Amino acid sequence: MKNKLSLLIALLLVCSLATHAQLKRFSIGPYIEAGFPVGDFQETHNTGWGVGLNADIKLVAGFGVTGSVGYMHFSGNTVNNVEFNKLAAIPVRVGLKYKLVSILYVKLEAGSANFVDSDPTGAAFLVAPGVGIRVLGLDVAAKYEAWFRDGTRGFFGLKAGYNF
Repeated sequence: MKNKLSLLIALLLVCSLATHAQLKRFSIGPYIEAGFPVGDFQETHNTGWGVGLNADIKLVAGFGVTGSVGYMHFSGNTVNNVEFNKLAAIPVRVGLKYKLVSILYVKLEAGSANFVDSDPTGAAFLVAPGVGIRVLGLDVAAKYEAWFRDGTRGFFGLKAGYNF
C-alpha cells in the first residue's frame, strides 16, 4: 500500500512537471492598446482604443508564432464642416516573433481588420511590424499598423498585456 501511494505521488509529480514544461512554450492573455493615427487617417479620426486576447507559441532558436484577436475603435473628427463617422474593427492578426535578447523581441503580423458597425463595411488587409519587451508575463510593444482598403489607414500603436 505504501509503495502504491509513493508510486502515485511520483507519477503525479512527473505529470505535473511535464505539463508545466509544455505550458511554458505557450502563453495566452489579455491586452489593451492605443492607436495614434498618421497621414490622412490622422485628419479624419482621433486616437483609438482597443482590447483583445493574444497568444504566443515558442518554436526554436528564438522564433515564435504569435496571434491575436481584438476590438479597435477610432472616433471620428470634423474637418471643414464634414463629420467623419467612427471606425470600429475586429483585427485578427497572425505572425512571427523573434527574440533578439532575453527580453527584447521584434515581430511581424498580418491579417484582416473586419469592420463592424461603421463605414466602411467588410474587411481590410492589415500589416503590423513591431518591437517589444516581455518581462515575466508583462508584454509591452510598439508597432505601426496599416489597414489597406480604399486607401491606407495607418497608426502607431502602444500595446500592453499580460500573458499567462
